[in-house]
Amino acid sequence: MTKPGDWADALDRHRPPAFDPTAHRRVVVVAAHPDDETLGAGGAVRALHAAGADLSLVVATDGEAAYPGLDTAARAGLGRARRVEMGEALAAQGLAGVPVTWLGLPDSGLDACGDDLRDALVPVLAGADAWLAPWSGDPHPDHRAAGLAAAAAAPVTAHGWSYPIWMWAWLAADDPVVPWDRARAVLLDDAARAARRAGVECFTSQVRPGPDGSPAVLAAGLLDHVDRPVDLLFREPRATSAPVERFASLYAEGDPWDTGSWYEQRKRAVVLASLPRAGYRHGFEPGCGAGELSAGLAGRCAVLDSSDPVPEAVERARAARPGARVQVAGLPDGVPDGPLDLVVFSEVLYYLDDATVATTLDRVLAATAPGADVVAVHWRGWPAEAPRDAAATHRLLTARPELDILVEHTDEDFLLHVLRRR
Repeated sequence: MTKPGDWADALDRHRPPAFDPTAHRRVVVVAAHPDDETLGAGGAVRALHAAGADLSLVVATDGEAAYPGLDTAARAGLGRARRVEMGEALAAQGLAGVPVTWLGLPDSGLDACGDDLRDALVPVLAGADAWLAPWSGDPHPDHRAAGLAAAAAAPVTAHGWSYPIWMWAWLAADDPVVPWDRARAVLLDDAARAARRAGVECFTSQVRPGPDGSPAVLAAGLLDHVDRPVDLLFREPRATSAPVERFASLYAEGDPWDTGSWYEQRKRAVVLASLPRAGYRHGFEPGCGAGELSAGLAGRCAVLDSSDPVPEAVERARAARPGARVQVAGLPDGVPDGPLDLVVFSEVLYYLDDATVATTLDRVLAATAPGADVVAVHWRGWPAEAPRDAAATHRLLTARPELDILVEHTDEDFLLHVLRRR
């Protein structure tokens, strides 16, 4: 069993940023078993509740298989007891009003009913702007299944977060599977830690020996971690590129990027000021939107090709600059043959999955000659629809041996790199 001190040392080394509980309005918390949410995310859930989030809880199983030696009748009785315990635990943590949906799926069998679990979660997660579920890397198959099902069932507009449970006791703090780069910390004060302790104590079927005399499920190894001073949440990336339909719906509502905002104006000005050359022969800007940045780039390029996968965006860009070369195309298919000496990725690459980014960069590098400039600028937040954030996206570019870094600018709001083709 891993000691709490090992995790304290790891937290000091990695120093994960703070989780912002005010960032989400409607949050669905998914648990594989009654007590998962208390053990893994009790402090985070209380922080969300205190911040005014509309919370609901979904429990996939009744936890009736906690003691495998029980017969059918005893298992059913244990499942009923655990439902009661959960209600008491929520009340002990000041969460008595949080509604609970019970799915009644087989405990220790979620791996075998992943499709049913996903389908059951779809209507519950609809309308949520964030979800919490067990970390799919947690060393318990039901936790893995619940995490994967939640990610598959969640709407594209929902931010995904996972919470570890048995990780604290069963994994080494320096295990490379722990995704520290996606970790956020919820600092727990004395009241929050006391609330978790009170909640855990309500699960008497788990902290005391089982009905058949078996050792308690929550043996000292895990209970040693109940008083930890933080909860960790891992941001869960989308597995696939953001769907074009999502952006089409945003354009149907108006100006999806608030292009007149000071953030957008300042970002465009910094991008243009960071271009190393006064002029370029042939530039390319994918994901151009309505063409606000394109207007500035056009003044620096003899020829500028722009593209966007959303027809409405392309229509607006053409209307803003009559005669502009703007086509309806996504990535990687929209990369021109070249030769290109300037490529600008403005808040587009983080919406693409890793394979699409790799293919896009392959095509861009094939279309550029040595000395060409490749620019990437992305908001430093993490859009719900995106497979990764700005930092992880830019690492994909800076890792390419064909590109050298000329400019690296970390702004409060955005990350900018200018790279030169070798």
